[in-house]
Amino acid sequence: MRPARSRGRAVAVVVGLLVCALAASLAGCSGKDAGGRPTVVVTTNILGDITRQIVGDQAEVRVLMKPNADPHSFGVSAAEAARIEGADLVVYNGLGLEENVLRHVEAAKEAGVPTLGVGAAVDPLTYEKDKTAGKPDPHFWTDPLRVRKAVRLIGKKVSAEVDGVDKKAVASRTAAYGKKVGELAADMERSFDGIPAKRRKLVTNHHVFGYLAQRFDFRVVGAVIPSGTTLASPSAADMKALTTTIDKAGVQAIFVDSSQPDRLARVLKREAHREVAVIPLYSESLTEKGDGAATYLQMMRANTRAIARGLARS
Repeated sequence: MRPARSRGRAVAVVVGLLVCALAASLAGCSGKDAGGRPTVVVTTNILGDITRQIVGDQAEVRVLMKPNADPHSFGVSAAEAARIEGADLVVYNGLGLEENVLRHVEAAKEAGVPTLGVGAAVDPLTYEKDKTAGKPDPHFWTDPLRVRKAVRLIGKKVSAEVDGVDKKAVASRTAAYGKKVGELAADMERSFDGIPAKRRKLVTNHHVFGYLAQRFDFRVVGAVIPSGTTLASPSAADMKALTTTIDKAGVQAIFVDSSQPDRLARVLKREAHREVAVIPLYSESLTEKGDGAATYLQMMRANTRAIARGLARS
């Protein structure tokens, strides 16, 4: 008799195929879009925006993660899982970020679909402390120079793997967008120059800004959730230890994700024996258009302004 897990997996595959068959007339699951263009499936919306800037109209870019979603917890439907396996190329973050989606990416890879794990290809860091110490940090996009490297990698992969694209057009868009990301890095450096060294201390809702800290000489003092994922929870001892750290380090501000509840950060603010601001940042997801961070460049510029204001104050 076939094990229950195998039966469940077989049922999931059949359901996905049935959904695709029903949606085929709308080009919902095939490798081509309604206009016959190839498709590039991207897991996260940050990478989705970057990929769209590179690809332009040469292919249809389908992004699985919705605006304001949490990359650690979002999932995909059976139809979306089938689209992954029907793509001409799959671009994903990896390093454990898309926890509910990576198994579908692996299945596509095993089926012969070209894939690009961007995080592992841009010299990833490892967490240095707390519950995820020693594990790779997937949040590379907070370092624009690593993103500039990612832009080049995505451009080359699209040209090499996606049949029918104009390689010269992709190369031109890759170079132009890479230049914009380089300019972003320079602008961030200038903005942070006004922050005194003694105030370059970050406390965030979880460990998400390690790459930014390394690139621009900040020190990550701690996190409300002492982990690299929002799916973890702090203990009472964790909260007490972080409150003590905030007091001793003279922390000026706690930075929380704009799409996540900041209750725990406000508890820390009350418990710390000093005035501490709670400042929202766009850390792991883009927003809807018009809400402040609809593109990667908008997100990083908004964060730069918020960090500079929060830490430069006396």
